[in-house]
Amino acid sequence: MQDSIEKVIDLKAPVSRVWQAITDYREFGAWFQVDLENPFVVGEVTRGAVTYPGSEGVKWESTTEAIEPERLFSFSWCPYADDKEMDYSTDVTMLVEFRLEPIPTGTRLVITESGFSKLPDDAMATRTLRRNTEGWDIQAGHITAYVES
Repeated sequence: MQDSIEKVIDLKAPVSRVWQAITDYREFGAWFQVDLENPFVVGEVTRGAVTYPGSEGVKWESTTEAIEPERLFSFSWCPYADDKEMDYSTDVTMLVEFRLEPIPTGTRLVITESGFSKLPDDAMATRTLRRNTEGWDIQAGHITAYVES
């Protein structure tokens, strides 16, 4: 079973701009399409509600794992929080990492989501992996448009 998704995006924006877009909770919410109630702080939970069309109102909850300025931002979250048929008492979480690296044209952003092998069964892991891969493709477009405009 594949354990992670990796998305590499070369952005025509400086590292400082991309960093702001991913770590300021208001800016993150603008491109990710989630209304967050509080900032990202290591070890703390950030809560809110999804605003993405078709998933409006779905609860968002993430725990900030790392903030290394202009280099790494990561959080853990439940990978299937919008699946109304799931039992969330299993508390399986995934790790999402945003790694930034300067390149001549701006910033290389590498987004990795890992932990799919921890999901309770292969069918759920396969379904979640497929859905989240599509989701990160969409979010790659969102952050590109956001920081390059």
